[in-house]
Amino acid sequence: MALEIKILDYGDIELESSFLVLGRDCGRTRRVPVWGFLILGGPWPILVDTGYRSNQIMETLGMRGLQSHETMIENQLKKHGLKLGDIRYILHTHLHIDHAGKDDLFPMNTTVVVNRRELECSVSGLMHPQYPAPDIKHLIDRLHTKDALRFLDLEIAGPTEIMPGVTCEAANAHTEGSMNVVVETAEGPANICGDVIYDFQDQIVEPIRQTQFMEPQVTGNHAGSKRSEKAQIKRLLNGFKYLCPIHDRPALIERQQVAGRIEGQIPGPISQSYPRRNWFPV
Repeated sequence: MALEIKILDYGDIELESSFLVLGRDCGRTRRVPVWGFLILGGPWPILVDTGYRSNQIMETLGMRGLQSHETMIENQLKKHGLKLGDIRYILHTHLHIDHAGKDDLFPMNTTVVVNRRELECSVSGLMHPQYPAPDIKHLIDRLHTKDALRFLDLEIAGPTEIMPGVTCEAANAHTEGSMNVVVETAEGPANICGDVIYDFQDQIVEPIRQTQFMEPQVTGNHAGSKRSEKAQIKRLLNGFKYLCPIHDRPALIERQQVAGRIEGQIPGPISQSYPRRNWFPV
């Protein structure tokens, strides 16, 4: 089944640059988008991530939230003819403050899907400020409501199909329970990869402070090892036609390289192309 991914704009965040890419412009501020992804073309609409709760809650991390009326989640869905109650599943790449802040707006018959290890991590105290109480307490309410929450055990069970053409897999990077969402589009597989990648330009296209050939730079915000994060970035580049992080424009991937950037929807027109490097024979 060929599916299409629509990009939803949940507003922007201003934060310290090295939080996004390790060692980059320490002490300087960057402004980045917060995307959600709407999967259409199957039996039901599926939403990946719900953004952050409010501008004010981002201040608890020393960040600045920049939501507006237009970027409210209900207004973003309305652009595609949908209401909150039309969403059958919400899939969470992970549960950080800027990814699971609007779940409580959805009815309890919208099933939230999360890797069990991620909810465990959210209440463990590890990375504690990034898992705000209102968001996590709402998920506990869903846990005690029939069919309102679905746990995946991706590290043990392996990749799990949610509906034809949509599969969740363990990310093994960023947080202990992060997951990726793989979507089969008409032009090849897309991977909605959460925060495994923050910034294509400075992590992959021209990775800062890297001397090894084709070695990505890691983010400045990960709970696991640098080895694991680098390996998972390489796996993404090696296996998918499109990569869709939450805080950067999606990328078209060819021969493990970023070949172009996309806006609006996937598949979609290329908004920025990159010259082909002579790293592999054509």
